[in-house]
Amino acid sequence: MNTRQLKWLSYLTFVVMFFATFGGTVVTKTDSGLGCGHEWPLCHGEFVPAHTIASLIEYSHRLVSGLAGLTAVAVVIAFHLFAKNRRDLRTYSVLTLIFVLVQAVMGAMAVVYDQSSAVLAFHFGFSLIAFASSLMLALGARRMDKLGEASYPSGGTSRVNATFRGYTWAVTIYSYIVVYIGAYVSHTNSAGGCLGWPLCNGKFIPELSGGVTIAFVHRIAALLLLIAIAVLAVCGYRLNRGNRELQGLGIAAVTLCLMQVFSGAAIVSTLNKPEVYIFSALLHNLLISSLFGVLCYLSVRVWQTGRATLQQPKSASAARGIGFEPQGGKR
Repeated sequence: MNTRQLKWLSYLTFVVMFFATFGGTVVTKTDSGLGCGHEWPLCHGEFVPAHTIASLIEYSHRLVSGLAGLTAVAVVIAFHLFAKNRRDLRTYSVLTLIFVLVQAVMGAMAVVYDQSSAVLAFHFGFSLIAFASSLMLALGARRMDKLGEASYPSGGTSRVNATFRGYTWAVTIYSYIVVYIGAYVSHTNSAGGCLGWPLCNGKFIPELSGGVTIAFVHRIAALLLLIAIAVLAVCGYRLNRGNRELQGLGIAAVTLCLMQVFSGAAIVSTLNKPEVYIFSALLHNLLISSLFGVLCYLSVRVWQTGRATLQQPKSASAARGIGFEPQGGKR
Protein backbone atom coordinates (compact mmCIF):
# COMPACT_ATOMS: atom_id res chain seq x y z
CA MET A 1 0.00 0.00 0.00
CA ASN A 2 1.54 3.34 -1.07
CA THR A 3 1.23 6.78 0.54
CA ARG A 4 -1.68 7.80 -1.68
CA GLN A 5 -3.71 4.76 -0.66
CA LEU A 6 -2.90 5.37 3.00
CA LYS A 7 -4.04 8.96 2.59
CA TRP A 8 -7.40 7.97 1.15
CA LEU A 9 -7.90 5.34 3.84
CA SER A 10 -7.27 8.02 6.47
CA TYR A 11 -9.76 10.30 4.68
CA LEU A 12 -12.38 7.55 4.79
CA THR A 13 -11.79 7.04 8.51
CA PHE A 14 -12.16 10.76 9.15
CA VAL A 15 -15.42 10.96 7.19
CA VAL A 16 -16.88 8.02 9.11
CA MET A 17 -15.76 9.57 12.40
CA PHE A 18 -17.36 12.84 11.31
CA PHE A 19 -20.71 11.14 10.84
CA ALA A 20 -20.31 9.21 14.08
CA THR A 21 -19.76 12.49 15.95
CA PHE A 22 -22.61 14.11 14.04
CA GLY A 23 -24.90 11.18 14.87
CA GLY A 24 -24.04 11.36 18.56
CA THR A 25 -25.01 15.03 18.58
CA VAL A 26 -28.30 14.24 16.84
CA VAL A 27 -29.04 11.55 19.43
CA THR A 28 -28.40 14.01 22.28
CA LYS A 29 -30.30 16.96 20.82
CA THR A 30 -33.35 14.86 19.88
CA ASP A 31 -33.40 12.97 23.21
CA SER A 32 -33.13 9.68 21.31
CA GLY A 33 -30.61 8.07 23.64
CA LEU A 34 -33.23 5.59 24.83
CA GLY A 35 -34.78 5.13 21.40
CA CYS A 36 -33.91 1.44 21.72
CA GLY A 37 -34.86 1.24 25.39
CA HIS A 38 -32.30 0.04 27.92
CA GLU A 39 -30.97 -2.56 25.47
CA TRP A 40 -27.64 -2.92 23.71
CA PRO A 41 -26.67 -4.13 21.11
CA LEU A 42 -30.26 -5.12 20.30
CA CYS A 43 -32.97 -2.51 19.85
CA HIS A 44 -36.21 -3.45 21.60
CA GLY A 45 -35.11 -7.07 21.39
CA GLU A 46 -34.55 -6.99 17.61
CA PHE A 47 -31.61 -6.55 15.26
CA VAL A 48 -33.79 -4.36 13.02
CA PRO A 49 -35.85 -2.04 15.23
CA ALA A 50 -39.39 -0.79 14.76
CA HIS A 51 -39.54 2.25 12.53
CA THR A 52 -39.96 4.96 15.13
CA ILE A 53 -37.96 8.13 14.71
CA ALA A 54 -36.16 7.77 18.04
CA SER A 55 -35.19 4.15 17.44
CA LEU A 56 -34.00 4.87 13.90
CA ILE A 57 -31.82 7.75 15.10
CA GLU A 58 -30.29 5.72 17.92
CA TYR A 59 -29.84 2.56 15.84
CA SER A 60 -28.33 4.48 12.90
CA HIS A 61 -25.83 6.04 15.28
CA ARG A 62 -24.90 2.58 16.56
CA LEU A 63 -24.32 1.32 13.03
CA VAL A 64 -22.14 4.30 12.08
CA SER A 65 -20.18 3.95 15.33
CA GLY A 66 -19.63 0.29 14.51
CA LEU A 67 -18.36 1.26 11.07
CA ALA A 68 -16.06 3.81 12.72
CA GLY A 69 -14.62 0.99 14.81
CA LEU A 70 -13.96 -1.12 11.70
CA THR A 71 -12.23 1.71 9.82
CA ALA A 72 -10.18 2.49 12.94
CA VAL A 73 -8.96 -1.12 13.02
CA ALA A 74 -8.16 -0.88 9.30
CA VAL A 75 -5.98 2.23 9.67
CA VAL A 76 -4.13 0.78 12.64
CA ILE A 77 -3.22 -2.31 10.62
CA ALA A 78 -2.43 -0.38 7.42
CA PHE A 79 -0.21 2.27 9.01
CA HIS A 80 1.63 -0.25 11.16
CA LEU A 81 2.37 -2.38 8.12
CA PHE A 82 3.08 0.26 5.48
CA ALA A 83 4.19 3.33 7.44
CA LYS A 84 6.62 1.76 9.88
CA ASN A 85 8.84 4.84 9.95
CA ARG A 86 5.98 7.22 10.75
CA ARG A 87 5.53 6.82 14.49
CA ASP A 88 3.35 9.94 14.61
CA LEU A 89 0.79 8.58 12.12
CA ARG A 90 0.77 5.18 13.80
CA THR A 91 0.09 6.92 17.11
CA TYR A 92 -2.86 8.85 15.64
CA SER A 93 -4.34 5.63 14.28
CA VAL A 94 -4.03 3.87 17.65
CA LEU A 95 -5.56 6.84 19.49
CA THR A 96 -8.47 6.82 17.04
CA LEU A 97 -9.13 3.15 17.71
CA ILE A 98 -8.75 3.41 21.49
CA PHE A 99 -11.15 6.31 21.89
CA VAL A 100 -13.66 4.90 19.41
CA LEU A 101 -13.81 1.83 21.62
CA VAL A 102 -13.97 3.89 24.82
CA GLN A 103 -16.82 6.06 23.61
CA ALA A 104 -18.65 2.98 22.28
CA VAL A 105 -18.42 1.29 25.69
CA MET A 106 -19.56 4.47 27.42
CA GLY A 107 -22.43 4.80 24.97
CA ALA A 108 -23.53 1.24 25.67
CA MET A 109 -23.34 1.83 29.43
CA ALA A 110 -25.36 5.03 29.06
CA VAL A 111 -28.11 2.99 27.41
CA VAL A 112 -28.11 0.06 29.81
CA TYR A 113 -27.57 2.08 33.00
CA ASP A 114 -28.69 5.58 33.89
CA GLN A 115 -25.70 7.94 33.89
CA SER A 116 -25.12 11.33 35.49
CA SER A 117 -24.78 14.46 33.36
CA ALA A 118 -21.07 14.62 34.26
CA VAL A 119 -20.45 11.11 32.89
CA LEU A 120 -22.47 11.79 29.74
CA ALA A 121 -20.37 14.90 29.15
CA PHE A 122 -17.24 12.73 29.31
CA HIS A 123 -18.81 10.51 26.64
CA PHE A 124 -18.79 13.45 24.24
CA GLY A 125 -15.28 14.36 25.37
CA PHE A 126 -13.91 10.93 24.48
CA SER A 127 -15.68 10.91 21.12
CA LEU A 128 -14.10 14.31 20.50
CA ILE A 129 -10.61 12.85 21.05
CA ALA A 130 -11.41 10.06 18.58
CA PHE A 131 -12.58 12.65 16.04
CA ALA A 132 -9.49 14.83 16.59
CA SER A 133 -7.19 11.80 16.24
CA SER A 134 -8.77 10.85 12.91
CA LEU A 135 -8.43 14.46 11.72
CA MET A 136 -4.75 14.54 12.69
CA LEU A 137 -4.25 11.23 10.88
CA ALA A 138 -5.88 12.59 7.73
CA LEU A 139 -3.83 15.82 7.82
CA GLY A 140 -0.63 13.92 8.56
CA ALA A 141 -1.24 11.37 5.79
CA ARG A 142 -2.00 14.20 3.36
CA ARG A 143 1.30 15.86 4.23
CA MET A 144 3.14 12.56 3.90
CA ASP A 145 1.72 11.95 0.42
CA LYS A 146 2.24 15.55 -0.72
CA LEU A 147 5.83 15.91 0.48
CA GLY A 148 6.88 12.28 0.24
CA GLU A 149 7.72 12.10 3.94
CA ALA A 150 7.95 8.34 4.34
CA SER A 151 10.04 8.83 7.48
CA TYR A 152 9.61 11.10 10.48
CA PRO A 153 8.62 14.61 9.28
CA SER A 154 11.23 17.33 9.20
CA GLY A 155 10.77 20.66 10.88
CA GLY A 156 11.45 22.83 7.87
CA THR A 157 13.69 25.89 8.07
CA SER A 158 12.06 27.79 10.96
CA ARG A 159 12.66 27.17 14.64
CA VAL A 160 9.53 27.23 16.82
CA ASN A 161 9.81 29.42 19.89
CA ALA A 162 9.68 27.27 23.05
CA THR A 163 7.29 29.71 24.74
CA PHE A 164 4.95 29.61 21.75
CA ARG A 165 5.08 25.81 21.79
CA GLY A 166 4.14 25.67 25.47
CA TYR A 167 1.40 28.23 24.97
CA THR A 168 -0.07 26.18 22.11
CA TRP A 169 -0.24 23.09 24.30
CA ALA A 170 -1.84 25.08 27.15
CA VAL A 171 -4.53 26.51 24.83
CA THR A 172 -5.29 23.04 23.46
CA ILE A 173 -5.72 21.59 26.95
CA TYR A 174 -7.88 24.53 27.99
CA SER A 175 -10.06 24.10 24.88
CA TYR A 176 -10.85 20.56 26.00
CA ILE A 177 -11.98 21.90 29.38
CA VAL A 178 -14.26 24.39 27.62
CA VAL A 179 -15.67 21.58 25.49
CA TYR A 180 -16.44 19.55 28.59
CA ILE A 181 -18.23 22.50 30.20
CA GLY A 182 -20.25 22.94 27.01
CA ALA A 183 -21.20 19.27 26.98
CA TYR A 184 -22.23 19.58 30.63
CA VAL A 185 -24.46 22.53 29.69
CA SER A 186 -26.12 20.37 27.07
CA HIS A 187 -26.65 17.31 29.28
CA THR A 188 -28.04 19.39 32.16
CA ASN A 189 -30.39 21.27 29.79
CA SER A 190 -28.87 24.55 30.96
CA ALA A 191 -28.68 26.24 27.55
CA GLY A 192 -31.65 28.42 28.53
CA GLY A 193 -29.95 29.55 31.73
CA CYS A 194 -28.62 32.63 29.94
CA LEU A 195 -31.24 34.23 27.74
CA GLY A 196 -30.01 36.89 25.35
CA TRP A 197 -26.56 37.42 23.87
CA PRO A 198 -23.93 38.66 24.60
CA LEU A 199 -25.46 39.66 27.95
CA CYS A 200 -26.82 36.93 30.21
CA ASN A 201 -30.42 37.67 31.16
CA GLY A 202 -29.78 41.32 30.37
CA LYS A 203 -26.82 41.64 32.75
CA PHE A 204 -23.04 41.43 32.55
CA ILE A 205 -23.08 39.29 35.68
CA PRO A 206 -26.47 37.65 36.30
CA GLU A 207 -27.82 36.26 39.54
CA LEU A 208 -26.04 32.93 39.72
CA SER A 209 -28.11 29.86 40.54
CA GLY A 210 -28.58 26.40 38.99
CA GLY A 211 -28.58 26.41 35.20
CA VAL A 212 -27.75 30.13 35.06
CA THR A 213 -24.41 29.46 36.76
CA ILE A 214 -23.55 26.61 34.40
CA ALA A 215 -24.45 28.57 31.27
CA PHE A 216 -22.67 31.73 32.46
CA VAL A 217 -19.48 29.84 33.35
CA HIS A 218 -19.49 28.32 29.87
CA ARG A 219 -19.82 31.75 28.27
CA ILE A 220 -16.92 33.18 30.26
CA ALA A 221 -14.80 30.12 29.48
CA ALA A 222 -15.63 30.43 25.76
CA LEU A 223 -14.74 34.15 25.77
CA LEU A 224 -11.37 33.42 27.37
CA LEU A 225 -10.78 30.68 24.79
CA LEU A 226 -11.48 33.12 21.95
CA ILE A 227 -8.98 35.60 23.39
CA ALA A 228 -6.39 32.86 23.92
CA ILE A 229 -6.75 31.55 20.36
CA ALA A 230 -6.62 35.07 18.90
CA VAL A 231 -3.30 35.62 20.71
CA LEU A 232 -2.15 32.20 19.47
CA ALA A 233 -2.98 33.07 15.86
CA VAL A 234 -1.29 36.49 15.95
CA CYS A 235 1.86 35.22 17.68
CA GLY A 236 1.96 32.13 15.47
CA TYR A 237 1.79 34.26 12.34
CA ARG A 238 4.51 36.66 13.46
CA LEU A 239 6.87 34.08 14.94
CA ASN A 240 6.63 31.54 12.12
CA ARG A 241 6.93 33.61 8.95
CA GLY A 242 8.95 30.82 7.36
CA ASN A 243 6.34 28.15 8.07
CA ARG A 244 3.07 28.61 6.20
CA GLU A 245 1.62 25.43 7.68
CA LEU A 246 1.78 26.75 11.25
CA GLN A 247 0.49 30.14 10.13
CA GLY A 248 -2.42 28.49 8.31
CA LEU A 249 -3.32 26.32 11.29
CA GLY A 250 -3.39 29.39 13.54
CA ILE A 251 -5.67 31.24 11.12
CA ALA A 252 -7.93 28.19 10.84
CA ALA A 253 -8.15 27.95 14.64
CA VAL A 254 -9.19 31.57 15.18
CA THR A 255 -11.68 31.38 12.28
CA LEU A 256 -13.31 28.25 13.70
CA CYS A 257 -13.41 29.80 17.18
CA LEU A 258 -15.18 32.92 15.88
CA MET A 259 -17.70 30.75 14.03
CA GLN A 260 -18.14 28.75 17.23
CA VAL A 261 -18.97 31.89 19.22
CA PHE A 262 -21.58 33.01 16.69
CA SER A 263 -23.08 29.52 16.52
CA GLY A 264 -23.44 29.68 20.30
CA ALA A 265 -25.34 32.95 19.89
CA ALA A 266 -27.53 31.22 17.30
CA ILE A 267 -28.37 28.50 19.83
CA VAL A 268 -29.61 31.09 22.33
CA SER A 269 -31.67 32.90 19.71
CA THR A 270 -33.35 29.70 18.49
CA LEU A 271 -34.18 28.10 21.85
CA ASN A 272 -37.90 28.67 21.22
CA LYS A 273 -37.70 27.43 17.64
CA PRO A 274 -37.07 23.65 17.86
CA GLU A 275 -37.00 23.17 14.09
CA VAL A 276 -34.10 25.64 13.80
CA TYR A 277 -32.45 25.01 17.17
CA ILE A 278 -31.39 21.48 16.22
CA PHE A 279 -29.34 22.79 13.29
CA SER A 280 -27.71 25.50 15.42
CA ALA A 281 -26.77 22.90 18.02
CA LEU A 282 -25.37 20.51 15.41
CA LEU A 283 -23.28 23.27 13.84
CA HIS A 284 -22.03 24.32 17.28
CA ASN A 285 -20.81 20.81 18.13
CA LEU A 286 -19.23 20.17 14.74
CA LEU A 287 -17.35 23.48 14.88
CA ILE A 288 -15.91 22.79 18.32
CA SER A 289 -14.92 19.29 17.19
CA SER A 290 -13.07 20.75 14.20
CA LEU A 291 -11.47 23.45 16.34
CA PHE A 292 -10.18 20.94 18.86
CA GLY A 293 -8.81 18.75 16.06
CA VAL A 294 -6.94 21.69 14.50
CA LEU A 295 -5.48 22.71 17.88
CA CYS A 296 -4.34 19.14 18.53
CA TYR A 297 -2.62 18.95 15.15
CA LEU A 298 -1.03 22.35 15.69
CA SER A 299 0.27 21.17 19.07
CA VAL A 300 1.85 18.13 17.45
CA ARG A 301 3.38 20.11 14.58
CA VAL A 302 5.02 22.71 16.85
CA TRP A 303 6.50 19.82 18.84
CA GLN A 304 7.68 18.01 15.71
CA THR A 305 9.18 21.18 14.29
CA GLY A 306 11.15 21.93 17.44
CA ARG A 307 12.23 18.30 17.79
CA ALA A 308 13.27 17.93 14.15
CA THR A 309 15.14 21.24 14.20
CA LEU A 310 17.13 20.20 17.24
CA GLN A 311 18.03 16.92 15.56
CA GLN A 312 19.21 18.45 12.27
CA PRO A 313 22.78 17.44 11.39
CA LYS A 314 25.27 20.27 11.29
CA SER A 315 26.24 21.33 7.81
CA ALA A 316 28.12 24.07 6.07
CA SER A 317 24.90 25.79 5.08
CA ALA A 318 23.63 25.63 8.66
CA ALA A 319 26.88 27.11 9.92
CA ARG A 320 26.44 30.01 7.53
CA GLY A 321 22.89 30.50 8.83
CA ILE A 322 21.31 29.67 5.48
CA GLY A 323 19.07 26.88 6.78
CA PHE A 324 18.88 23.27 7.87
CA GLU A 325 18.92 20.14 5.80
CA PRO A 326 15.94 17.80 6.29
CA GLN A 327 16.50 14.62 8.23
CA GLY A 328 17.99 11.94 6.07
CA GLY A 329 19.87 14.43 3.87
CA LYS A 330 18.76 16.38 0.86
CA ARG A 331 15.69 15.26 -1.01
